[in-house]
Amino acid sequence: MRSGAALLALLAALLLGGAGVASAHAALLSTDPAQGAVVAVPPGSVTLRFSESVTLEPDALRVFDPSGKRVDTGTAGHSSGDASTAQIRIDSNAAAAQGTYTVAWRVISADTHPVAGAFTFSIGRTSPPAALSGVAGVGAGTGPTATGTLYGLSRGVQYGAMALLVGSVAAVLLCWHGGLRRRGVQRLMIVGWAGLLLSTLAELALRGTYEAGSGLGKVLDLSLLRQVLGEKLGVLLAVRVLLLAGAGVFLALLGGHADSTDDPKVTEGADGGDAGESGALVAERRRRIGLGVTGALLAIAIAVTWPLGDHASVGLQVPLAVTLDTVHILAMSLWLGGLATVLVGLRAHARAGGIDAAAVGRFSTLAFWCVVALTATGVYQAWRGLGSWSALTGTTYGRLLLVKIGAVLVILGAAWMSRRWLALLRTDASADAQSEAEPETEPSEAEAEVLAEVPAAARSGQHRGAHDDGDPARAAQLVRQAKARQQAQQRKAREAAPARGMLLRSVGLEAVFAVVVLALTTALTNSPPGRAVAEQQSVAAAAAHGPVDVTLPYDTTGSTRAAKGKVTIDIDPARPGQNTLHAYLYDSGGKPVDVPEIDIALTLKSKNLGPLPVKLTHLDIGHYGTSDLELPLPGQWTLAVTVRSDDIDEATVATQISVN
Repeated sequence: MRSGAALLALLAALLLGGAGVASAHAALLSTDPAQGAVVAVPPGSVTLRFSESVTLEPDALRVFDPSGKRVDTGTAGHSSGDASTAQIRIDSNAAAAQGTYTVAWRVISADTHPVAGAFTFSIGRTSPPAALSGVAGVGAGTGPTATGTLYGLSRGVQYGAMALLVGSVAAVLLCWHGGLRRRGVQRLMIVGWAGLLLSTLAELALRGTYEAGSGLGKVLDLSLLRQVLGEKLGVLLAVRVLLLAGAGVFLALLGGHADSTDDPKVTEGADGGDAGESGALVAERRRRIGLGVTGALLAIAIAVTWPLGDHASVGLQVPLAVTLDTVHILAMSLWLGGLATVLVGLRAHARAGGIDAAAVGRFSTLAFWCVVALTATGVYQAWRGLGSWSALTGTTYGRLLLVKIGAVLVILGAAWMSRRWLALLRTDASADAQSEAEPETEPSEAEAEVLAEVPAAARSGQHRGAHDDGDPARAAQLVRQAKARQQAQQRKAREAAPARGMLLRSVGLEAVFAVVVLALTTALTNSPPGRAVAEQQSVAAAAAHGPVDVTLPYDTTGSTRAAKGKVTIDIDPARPGQNTLHAYLYDSGGKPVDVPEIDIALTLKSKNLGPLPVKLTHLDIGHYGTSDLELPLPGQWTLAVTVRSDDIDEATVATQISVN
């Protein structure tokens, strides 16, 4: 029990403190009203658009007025059925106060990771935003929370427990059948099963508070649990718990199978002896095949619950990605869990019930094919997750992947050393088997001559009586005793040789770095893939270089109602060629107002182009525009707006705009 618990404890130590809310997997592309916009009247709703589909909780969107009072009404939903949007209605009566409003949002990405943030807009005029505390998405706290730390820890322990459970069972069924009777191996299985069950239940309990960004005090909130069980990830976790219940029954049957194979002859035959020696061996093989098939089906079913709720479930080639991700998890479990089993077996000599050289050799072959599967599926995962070479060093996902590759290389180096020590161990085992198989024979002439050379005094001191002198039977007995003593001394020397001890050390090194790999795997699942980051940056950049929406305050120092206020300029699509421009003027009270004259000019200083005057048409009260604005070149243009409030007073305000 202590061996398995130690491996899980080491994994927990590596993960503790480093798990927080996952980095954003769904990027916020645009909002309506826009970030920082000043509108004249309260909007009927607030709408957010993301780079991928999102799941909305009842409190996914919250709108706060300048005093910190909520002014949203109803529950959040998708705009026009578009799953990549989030929308909440605003109570126009509650949002009557002028000033800056704060929108806090928290949604669930398609790959089940929660993301949160906040933005502001103003009604009528700007003001200091409300000081909000304890609201998800608001504030600069980016460090790991207690809920996030425990949630990430539970996910990390699941990988380690899965490896112990699947790897130990596979090792005794495929490689080391005698290991079923070892208490240490049985404890590995129980630790793996119990650890996976408890950590899955922990994730299920923590998921609701993790999504909501609330504290640990709401872990037992049944409404949050019902909410989680209605989501994709909650369903997958519940299915995994049911499968683990079946795995518990399987382990009980496996324990009964171990009790039925206590006969050494049956076990030796199962490990490679003559399978046709008895009907017991045939029945033994059938039971093992049945257990193996059942265990394989359970392992596949449990393993597939990870990719169906993570990165593999979204993006390109989802069916292939889910399949290969499942193979990756199973290969990892067989390799690393099998290593832990071999490590337990090497702690005792083969004669004392420990693992023998033949079993280690069989596991070495299994581990080789696991490494092949891990390499093939890992290359695909890296290509799918990164998308470009630059993402390997330019994203958190890529840098974590590099560190994981380095840890795997260390494991492969240790495995290469293990194979060398295994070869020496096999040589020693062959020598033991050969010496034990040699029949006792009568002494040869050379052996008799050697015996005859023994000093007479020594012989006479040990064997008194003249009848012993020249007795061939007695001489043969003495030679056999001498050979037995020599063989025992040689066996002790081989057992004291460094092969088994060094193999134990190299396998231990593999196990330690295996835990590091599991910790890095957990960190990778909590990081946005490099390909997704690049796509989000591209979409966000395109959105940032889309339509221009700027608001500029002005003051002509005049005495009319239009002398002081704001002018909002919209240019769509803000690209070279034909564009549409709209200008909206508001007085100091935020109401639309007409002015005697408004002039707009654009200048591209880098090309010495302009100023280009814009011919405007009066469309409505405080609303001027044109659908025939020609922008010849991309670049940073200077937008200058001149507002004349009476015959004398006027003011010019300017800002930089980007034309992509």
